[in-house]
Amino acid sequence: MRQTLRGHSVYLRALEPEDLEFLYAIENDESIWEVSHTLTPYSRFLIRQYLENAHQDIFEAKQLRLAICLQESTTAIGLIDLFDFDPVHRRAGVGILIQNEDDRGKGLGKEALELLIKYAFHHLQLHQVYANIGAENSASIALFTTFGFQKIGLKKDWIYRNGQYFDEALYQLIQNKNNEHVRE
Repeated sequence: MRQTLRGHSVYLRALEPEDLEFLYAIENDESIWEVSHTLTPYSRFLIRQYLENAHQDIFEAKQLRLAICLQESTTAIGLIDLFDFDPVHRRAGVGILIQNEDDRGKGLGKEALELLIKYAFHHLQLHQVYANIGAENSASIALFTTFGFQKIGLKKDWIYRNGQYFDEALYQLIQNKNNEHVRE
């Protein structure tokens, strides 16, 4: 699995106990709560418990959360998730976050997403992956559509933020029987 989850600039790894402060900072950053559907802060105690159970495989937990790290470093710069894993219907949701704005726009998220898509289709044998993206989040829309994700729906007034409602789009990537991504 090491080769599968290693790219040119980044690699994906399992979460470690040393990631406690990194996860604590992300989970308590109100500016990203909308993306993670978080409503309240998390304590270090709860995050420590989460990390203690992070050894469960995706078939047990129905989720796989990986740290995104720069090559030659063990320090995480972001997270990438498969969630709502459904082995019967062979699908999962995908989420990604690069923590610092200075690290965004450099292709690191793109490389991490490519590694995760390959892992999902080739190792987990998924048929499809999907992403829920705020309709105004042009950076994420550009990232996911680069890999052939298609917008398949729009959830009107789905997100309530700062006294206003915002739409959320559903994007989907389906793999065909030739192990290629279906594009229209």
